[in-house]
Amino acid sequence: MPAWKGSTWKPPRPEAFVVRNTPGLNAQCVAETALFLMLALAKRLPLHRESFAQRLIGHPPSIELKGKTLGIVGLGASGRALARLARGIGMQVVAIRRHRAADDPDASWVGGAEDLDRLLEQADFVSLQVPLSPETQGLIDGARLARMKPSAYLINVGRGALIDRAALLEALRERRIAGVGLDVFWQEPPDPEDPLLALDNLVATPHIGGVSVEALAQIADRVVALLKEGLL
Repeated sequence: MPAWKGSTWKPPRPEAFVVRNTPGLNAQCVAETALFLMLALAKRLPLHRESFAQRLIGHPPSIELKGKTLGIVGLGASGRALARLARGIGMQVVAIRRHRAADDPDASWVGGAEDLDRLLEQADFVSLQVPLSPETQGLIDGARLARMKPSAYLINVGRGALIDRAALLEALRERRIAGVGLDVFWQEPPDPEDPLLALDNLVATPHIGGVSVEALAQIADRVVALLKEGLL
C-alpha cells in the first residue's frame, strides 16, 4: 500500500523468524562423491569414450587407490567420513584442520593450517572439504599446485573459489598435476563452453555432493523434529 501524502500509515514490521541448519546430515553423501571422483580419475574415465571409438580393449591402464596417500583438507564431518572410506580400501590418510591434533583415529597424522604444504607434497590425492571463507578463498593457488606431485589428483567438494581457477587451468593443460575432480565451480551452473570441461584430465559432477535420497530424508526428519520441539 502506498504511503499517501499526509498519511500516518507505515509498513508493518517483519515478523521475527528463526534460522536453523542441519550440520553433518549429508556428510556421507559428500564423502562418497569425493570417493567417486577419485575412482573416476584413477580409472581414467574421461579417456574411455576415445578407447571405444578406437575399438581399444584394456586401455588406458588405471591405477589402484590401495596404498596411495589421501590428503584431506578439512577434517569435519564429511572429511572424517571420507577418511573412513579411504582407509577401508587401503589408503593412507593424512589431514589438516584449523588446529593441529596430537592424535586422530581417522588419519596417520593431523596437522594445522600451517601444514598444508606438507600435505600437498605427500598426497597422491588431495580432497578439499572446507567451507569458503576469507581465509580459504584461493587456498589452492599456483604456488600450492606446484607443490603437488605431477602424478597427484586434486578433488574439490567444498566450493569452487577454494581454487585459483586460472592457475588450475594452466596446471591441467601443462600436465603439472595428473588431474582434477570437481563437484563445485566458480560459477554455478558452469558455462557448458568452459574450457575446463573439455579437458581429458578432469572429471566433474554438477554439485551433487550433498544431495542424496537418504540425506534429504534425514534433513526432512530433522526439520520435523525441530517443529515438534517448538524450535522452528
